[in-house]
Amino acid sequence: MSSSGDANRGAVHTAGAGQPFGALESPLRARSVCESTAAQPLSALPDLAAIRRCFPGLVGDDVLLDNAGGAQVPLPVIDAIGGYLRRRYVQTGAGYARSREAGSVVSAAHAWIERLLGGEGAGLAILGASTTQLCHLLARSMGRRLSRGDEIVLAECGHEANIGPWLELERDGIVIRWWRADGDSFGCPLPALDALLSSRTRLVCLPQVSNLLGGVVDVAEVTRRAHAAGAQVVVDGVAFAPHRPCDLSAWGCDWYLFSTYKVYGPHMGVLFGSHHRLAELHPPNHFFIPREAGAYAFELGGACHEGCAGLLGLGAYLTFLAGGAPASALEELPDRAVVRSAFERMAALEMPIQRQLIEGLRSIEGISIIGPDTFGPERVSTVSFVHDRVPAREIAAEAHRRGIGIRHGHAYAYRLVRALGLDPADGVVRISAVHYTASEEIDRALVAVGAAVGAPLRRDVRA
Repeated sequence: MSSSGDANRGAVHTAGAGQPFGALESPLRARSVCESTAAQPLSALPDLAAIRRCFPGLVGDDVLLDNAGGAQVPLPVIDAIGGYLRRRYVQTGAGYARSREAGSVVSAAHAWIERLLGGEGAGLAILGASTTQLCHLLARSMGRRLSRGDEIVLAECGHEANIGPWLELERDGIVIRWWRADGDSFGCPLPALDALLSSRTRLVCLPQVSNLLGGVVDVAEVTRRAHAAGAQVVVDGVAFAPHRPCDLSAWGCDWYLFSTYKVYGPHMGVLFGSHHRLAELHPPNHFFIPREAGAYAFELGGACHEGCAGLLGLGAYLTFLAGGAPASALEELPDRAVVRSAFERMAALEMPIQRQLIEGLRSIEGISIIGPDTFGPERVSTVSFVHDRVPAREIAAEAHRRGIGIRHGHAYAYRLVRALGLDPADGVVRISAVHYTASEEIDRALVAVGAAVGAPLRRDVRA
């Protein structure tokens, strides 16, 4: 729901982050299965079984290994959305009590995302329907400031969301410089960036993690090199954010995007912009909405209110994951220490799963991993591969027959797949795991892949 009165909430948003939620009957107070194991000291972290009980979508015999396309949602998020719809589904920006409560939820969600990203105080989180939509919004807004002959560097290994909107500026005389994928590493090598930067470079647009390759890019180093040339940096963090903690203050990039539905939240997108860079743009919302409205000046139609409540529920889940107090006891936003602890727990759970998946694929004759074929902190557990005889679609179909949700195709990294000499219609097979993935699920997926290509998985690589 949106309202012209939403302009009033910009002042609430910019007033401060960390405000308590007790007076709001916060969505964080929702009932949750997580509560049964969360009431323990920070040193006692929940085990995998307790974590999986938080995700209703994991119940049943199906195996969900398409998490890079969208992760499952924990109960605190589900309950927070339901609680908002039941109790304060009204227009924001009015003077009556329930409207003020609804506005406080929306405002708090923005503050929470800024803290989650490690950008608190450095900029604003703009919420939208998706990362793709927000990339288009950013490209249109920045296009007004660019001149004919200005250059934009685009990473060929990126998702189309952070490529297509910038290509549209070519018709205005903007020059596109391609940061090409390397035939050996499949990614865009950092040394090649230097040759593309010039006094005309205005933007460098890249993925922090390719949603096909899985390798982590050094965003801080890319930003250092781009800033030295006078260029801004637009980072697509969609494939990184579900696995590792974000730290925008340390990385220094100007713009950062990610999809909350891939980070265990509602179906929304986030665009974070530094205060300095946002001040350079003309806000695209209605003319009568002032810049002082904060993020709302950039949110066409306003953010999804119930989705904002769900984002606060995500804070409750991260607190549980970090071994903190039960969701019902939360009265304020989790701090950065909780965020870091939660993502450290995710990484610890994910590492053995990642190793099992990569070693298992390497053991199957004819399989080639597209991207790093090693395991460890330099990559996330999104793994793509092809077989030298069996099409990707047939491998995926065999997995589907066995109740295993994986994906084949280009996964919106269309240009990368084509650059690698693959047919985008068939593309690669992609298996994507996250912290709640069980070893038995990886085993089932590997067995299915082996059966599809006629090369049974060796027992010594099974969990």
